[in-house]
Amino acid sequence: MEINPRRARELGMSRPISRRDFFDGVAMAVGAAALGSLTGCGMDAAAPGRIGTDRLEVPGQVAFPPGLTGLQGNTPAALSVPHALRDDRFWQYAGEARPTGENYDLVVVGGGISGVSAAFEWLRNDPNARVLILDNHDEIGGHARRNVFAPKGRMGPLIGYGGSQSIEAPSVWTAEGKNLLYLLDVDLAKFRTYFDRKLYSDFGMTDSVMCDRESFATEKLVRLTGGLTPERLAAQLPIGDRARRDLVRLYKNPPDYLRGLSRDQKEKRLAALTYSRYLLEVARVHPDVERFFRTTSSDEWAYDTTAFGAIDAWGSAKGWDYPGFQGLKLHRDKPSRFNSPSVIKQWDADDPDIYHFPEGNQALVRMMVGRMIPGFTDATDMDGITTAAFDYGKLDLAANRVRFRLSSPVVSVANDGGADKATSATVGYFDGNAIRTVGAGAVIMACWNMVIPYLVPELPGEQREALRKAVKMPLLYATVQLRDWTAWQRARVTRTRWTGAYWCVSELDHPVSMPGYTCSRDPSEPINVHMVATPAQSGMAPSQGAVAGRHVLINTPFSFMEYTIRDQLTRLLGAAGFEPERDIEAITVNRWGHGYAPEYCRPWNDFYPDGPLPADIARRRCGRIAIANSDSVPAAYADAAISAAYRAVAELQR
Repeated sequence: MEINPRRARELGMSRPISRRDFFDGVAMAVGAAALGSLTGCGMDAAAPGRIGTDRLEVPGQVAFPPGLTGLQGNTPAALSVPHALRDDRFWQYAGEARPTGENYDLVVVGGGISGVSAAFEWLRNDPNARVLILDNHDEIGGHARRNVFAPKGRMGPLIGYGGSQSIEAPSVWTAEGKNLLYLLDVDLAKFRTYFDRKLYSDFGMTDSVMCDRESFATEKLVRLTGGLTPERLAAQLPIGDRARRDLVRLYKNPPDYLRGLSRDQKEKRLAALTYSRYLLEVARVHPDVERFFRTTSSDEWAYDTTAFGAIDAWGSAKGWDYPGFQGLKLHRDKPSRFNSPSVIKQWDADDPDIYHFPEGNQALVRMMVGRMIPGFTDATDMDGITTAAFDYGKLDLAANRVRFRLSSPVVSVANDGGADKATSATVGYFDGNAIRTVGAGAVIMACWNMVIPYLVPELPGEQREALRKAVKMPLLYATVQLRDWTAWQRARVTRTRWTGAYWCVSELDHPVSMPGYTCSRDPSEPINVHMVATPAQSGMAPSQGAVAGRHVLINTPFSFMEYTIRDQLTRLLGAAGFEPERDIEAITVNRWGHGYAPEYCRPWNDFYPDGPLPADIARRRCGRIAIANSDSVPAAYADAAISAAYRAVAELQR
């Protein structure tokens, strides 16, 4: 991962970017330990007597975490204690626990969408309850993170999302998810006005694919314009004649590659294949064709088509995505029983992609926290939350019934007495200096499934094993603040899928304006660009690819991420006048080494759909301890996290 100095100068790497209060990824590369573990996470080596990093807590001068740039998300600070627990080197240095004397009706472990929803629902049922939320990160919301910039020449901040981004397909959200939107007074109809669906198209800008040098001998940008035909698309690609013919056939007239099989037999055959294998082994296309489509699934699933199931590719096929199934005559009147749960759920959904706050789904978290904690924000409605003022100093006041304690990784959770008779529990967390304990009438584990066995050792062995099977998919969400977007306009692109480069997607920010907040409407104005990278290694099962990808990611410094951002944007837009040294004004990389919850899918999970499903065992209540989070569903969607929270609350309050 060495960076050529000359190329770095060309990309403007010598120009300083403010990176206040962030840890460079290289901090975790030094002395990486336990790379063979189940979770696949390395970490900085701990000196004797040390159990965490020197800067575990949010620095005192940081009053507003969303304004931090550089490397954010799953930082070394956030992961140091969980990794020490995993590597069995925490307790030997931890010392004795010190009770705080605090007692709560509910303690929530994890302050993401699921954890905050659990606290919110608990209070709805018991308004006088005392609740404590503990989280190991420096910001509320977990993966629902907000990035804020202050570019010159713009009135007010420029706001972007660093994780959970949209209320996707709200028409098929779970009942619990819809109920939460109702309780928060989120009027989805307003987004029809707030989201400008014609802004970019009125400038003649379209979706595109970059056939990059990592995949092909010649690099070529292809715009997916209206009226584009398969023949014209194939003619523009840097591939040979046979590959062009194979590509056109996939789109226009693929034969029945599974002729002679019944519908059920065809579905079973597709369920046994990945989309890449379907293309290469069944459709027998030229390898360049498979290479062109390989990253089609990366943005949504966090792994490419060498792992993405052919049955789900068939279920997701539309537009230019996943061709080659028409000849099978599998009517789309209903999904296959082998389709993944989210594909089945969204089968008939036709929601436009407009239900998006500028900060993504952290808006929902902030509305809930604002209603639970007095003084945290001066607005809690959907029209005011984006531009509201926030006081992080109000999150953890003794006078509040609800307290939110950041940078406080939980290290132990135990029922007081046997699980079958317990009426309370004790929760221990590390405050940067020592272990502190609090009492709890109930505990909801809204953290990652794979962490829970280290925190709750009393769980039965079968449940601990089931929890460890939820191996999250790693991903990176970069928010790049540009001086303007004139080069994008000249290139006439708004979103680009890369076929093999480090970042698989580059796209202009969603054109959504809220009361008091206006999106960038003119190419001369500053704007955010969002980039997505999916580190899971290609050619492996999702869980194996996730582990291997995390091994690499944990050793990848921020400087390399910055270099690839500058490099790819220059390759995409350089001919249109883009100059990284001049045009890039700030970069935030939200590293989610433990990102998307793993969804059951074929061909990798033979137990699906008939069961038994590991999640059914993993989410069992243990005395006064219940389990929420999206892993317990499992599904990587906000409404899944909300439903898991409601279920956990119901288990403990029944």
